[in-house]
Amino acid sequence: MSRRIMVVDDSRLVRVQLEDALKGTDYEIAAYCRSGEEAVEQYASVQPDLVTMDIIMQGMDGLDAAEIILKNNPEARIVMVSSLAYEDTFDRAKAIGTRGFVDKPFHQGQLLKVFEEALS
Repeated sequence: MSRRIMVVDDSRLVRVQLEDALKGTDYEIAAYCRSGEEAVEQYASVQPDLVTMDIIMQGMDGLDAAEIILKNNPEARIVMVSSLAYEDTFDRAKAIGTRGFVDKPFHQGQLLKVFEEALS
């Protein structure tokens, strides 16, 4: 049985990169959201096993969206996927309760390792 992922990122390029990286794995993209607001709205109906969350997006940023999702769904597993890899960003993501951080650009091995850690 495949693990369902909700991708939250405003970049079409990242969506294609994630689709490519997940080909032939036990993961499938169940939903794609282009904003933090959309992710918050769709989380309950999608019920993904894992969420990948960009940080910088139009409107609500990924850290705020992750915080709201986790407040409403403490069992949610969220991995931040961003080029904004600064210590204060890591610290806030961890304090919110996210399960990992993947730097952009990413590769399949890196993604799968963080995903497995987040789901264990």
